[in-house]
Amino acid sequence: MSQSPTPTSTAEQGRIAQAAGIIAVGSIASRVLGLVREQIIAYFFGASGLVSAFGIAAIVPKMIYEMLIGGMLSAALVPVFSQVEELEGRAALWALFSRVASLAALVLAAIVVLLEIFAPQVAWLLGGGFEPELQAALATMLRIIAPAMLFFGLSGVVTGLLYTLKRFTYPAFGAAVFNLGVIIAAPLLSGRLDAFSLAVGVVLGSVLQLLIQLPDLRDVRLRFRIDLSDPALRRILRLYLPIALGLLIANVQVAIDRRLASSTGASSIAWMDRATTLIQMPHGLVAVAVSLAVLPTLSRQSAQKDWAGYRETLGLGLRLVLVLVIPATLGLLVLAQPIIALLFQHGKFTAHDTFWTAWALRCYLAGLIFAAVDWPLNYAFYARQDTITPALVGVLSVGVYLGVALALVGSLGFLGLVLADSAKHFCHAMVMLILSQRQVGGLAGQRLGLTLLRALLASGMMAGLMVLALAGLNRLVGVGGLVDTGRLGASLITVAFVGAAGALVYLGLINLLRVEEAQLIRNLVRQRLGRSKLD
Repeated sequence: MSQSPTPTSTAEQGRIAQAAGIIAVGSIASRVLGLVREQIIAYFFGASGLVSAFGIAAIVPKMIYEMLIGGMLSAALVPVFSQVEELEGRAALWALFSRVASLAALVLAAIVVLLEIFAPQVAWLLGGGFEPELQAALATMLRIIAPAMLFFGLSGVVTGLLYTLKRFTYPAFGAAVFNLGVIIAAPLLSGRLDAFSLAVGVVLGSVLQLLIQLPDLRDVRLRFRIDLSDPALRRILRLYLPIALGLLIANVQVAIDRRLASSTGASSIAWMDRATTLIQMPHGLVAVAVSLAVLPTLSRQSAQKDWAGYRETLGLGLRLVLVLVIPATLGLLVLAQPIIALLFQHGKFTAHDTFWTAWALRCYLAGLIFAAVDWPLNYAFYARQDTITPALVGVLSVGVYLGVALALVGSLGFLGLVLADSAKHFCHAMVMLILSQRQVGGLAGQRLGLTLLRALLASGMMAGLMVLALAGLNRLVGVGGLVDTGRLGASLITVAFVGAAGALVYLGLINLLRVEEAQLIRNLVRQRLGRSKLD
């Protein structure tokens, strides 16, 4: 017998979908500009050792940001900010924001100084498999990039406040303008600075990412103040501590991954980074957007002990992820090589680079669905201010990564590291799903199994048709294998024709199968298009 809709499944569904739509639009802009950024890198520098060195240097500020701010953002900042605003009002929220921003600025400034001093040691730790010249270049890039950590951190704190206030637009486009840094710097400075211009671009992008969010702070009262005795700040730090420990383990995994990858060939990291760019497209557009959209609602429902609404919200988020990520995964699997040839095989990026980047992408795709499902599951725990459980599961999954990586890197090289990353995501998602089933009444009744079955059926039929279309197109235009990677036109025709055919088939099938989440997305698109026409 069907239950009557709860407030979460009616009014909140529309708000969550709208928020996810705003974040997704920003993510689309970010991914498009990210692709342009990666195309510029490939065109000017190919997959050289300097590009691999930059890949390591660019990871360092991201590692520091994720450990100090990024992990705190969803696990502690938004839940505690939301609670303070609801219980104590805006004035208390402004005061807490000031304390958090001040502490973050002080800590990050100290880390910038330390990285400037110990750049050669960090370069050896992360890129010890490189030749000495590349290690020296890596150290120089680290020193150039170091100030970006401060701007990344302050931008993250501002994002946490704006998400709490449900102001999603400017933060949603922060990552997009970050990509402009490299897009601007590389063409202008490559002739004088070679690949070091990429490091300059990271710093420029970090500044732009902070600046774009400042207009939304129009009514915020901010002043520098360090006060570790503030109860709300101490609650944030207490919630953050388990996350920090988990992220520390995760960063150890990243360091080992980079060190192992640097010993598998000078171009390995460059190939892995180009493949990662394509993986981040569906992950950012779907998993991150949906998770960020549901977090404020989950936090509020947890604070109100509205567990029925909480389960509805989490179930909606998981179903949206499944309906959108599964077809994206299979579509990328079928079109891996032609997409990479179309996007990157220009200038100094060769057919040899395309071949190995495509294999890296295929191995990453093995873990994409699990990585996507994992995000809303993690955020559901964060909303309940439980940061210990995801951190402990993270430690377990890193152990899985290390075991698989060390077992496969000797025989498969960098592809063994990519498969180990997919194994890590599989482990983390499965454990989090089991634990979620045991919390707050489980997820029974949320139609996850039915949605998964329908999405797999429609996506499988879509992928089968794409394979047939690809084979027929290959015979028609006379290209070899999946695509003749030396012909840009063949790659463009393949991606456009086969991709469009697959998308149309999937849309038709999910409508035929009456997937409710597809109807929700379609209504949102129509609503936003209607508003655009009125505007």
